Amino acid sequence: MSERQRATPTIQDVADLAGVSRAVASRALSAEKRPVSPDKRERVLKAAQELGFRINLLAQSLTTKTVNLIAVVVNHIHDLSDLDLFDLLLAETQAIGKQVILIRVGSNDRAEEFLRQGIAYHVDAALVFSDFADAVTVRQMFRSDLVVMLNGRHDRQSPAVIADEAQGIGEAVADAAGKGVATAGLVTGRASSLVEQARVTSYRQAFERHGIKLVNSVQGDYSYSSGHDAAKSFAGSDCPDAVFCTSDAMAMGILDACRADFPGNRPRRFRLYGFDNLSLLDFDAYPIASIGYDKLAYVRHVMRFLSTPDAFTPGQKPTAIPTRFISRSTAG
Repeated sequence: MSERQRATPTIQDVADLAGVSRAVASRALSAEKRPVSPDKRERVLKAAQELGFRINLLAQSLTTKTVNLIAVVVNHIHDLSDLDLFDLLLAETQAIGKQVILIRVGSNDRAEEFLRQGIAYHVDAALVFSDFADAVTVRQMFRSDLVVMLNGRHDRQSPAVIADEAQGIGEAVADAAGKGVATAGLVTGRASSLVEQARVTSYRQAFERHGIKLVNSVQGDYSYSSGHDAAKSFAGSDCPDAVFCTSDAMAMGILDACRADFPGNRPRRFRLYGFDNLSLLDFDAYPIASIGYDKLAYVRHVMRFLSTPDAFTPGQKPTAIPTRFISRSTAG
């Protein structure tokens, strides 16, 4: 083994062996897309492998002022819709050379505790799903201006991506009205969420527009168990013609609790509608009519703000992703 191989290799050793400048070697080994010819990149990578060179992320962060980490701030991860979305989010984040750390807030008190105790993480940006965190608080938590708000609590200084839920909700309610639905039940999620408040408002407006009377509203928390518990509210003879849930997980709970009312997955006493268009709904067990949006398009809009922060202008309106209704057998 040579002296070069025995010593801890440096970026200069890699550059010398590859026959390029130190700057070119650094660009070739960067996780970010930086200009370097394919031939030089291949030589640098081969040299790094031969020398056993490993990038010193701490030293790199001191030079570039970045750590290639993105904080994702959530309340919790127990809603099934989180799984579909976060798998895409992780893949697209890694595709731009960054990694994710998850921070579970859980409650408004917890968000205030983070701020009060000065808890902060050195990250390049934050993506905020938690409805307990506003844009100002998150910017203070991370001491960063690059905060993408996904919870409806954005301000003029933060980019935001939202789903245009009114469109899909309107289509779902129109579908029910076209099938003779005159009364409806609504199973809702967390009342503190601005996104949920807007969602419920959209349902109420669509019911009114189509002459459907809302006769029963039940508070859930987006989870399967809360939907299963809510099913008892629709067990009597005064059951509405249709039940709309603001998450698919709650609709799945209702379907399982009321399987006798869906022989062959077709509605006998009431029609059932969910929200999120989970991938699970494409299987035979849960053919629930739902409302969804293109999650990949949503995530890529988020990535655009991360990779090109200049794409956002203060005061810019949120980027809206359209939703649509997907009919399945529980709607009849």
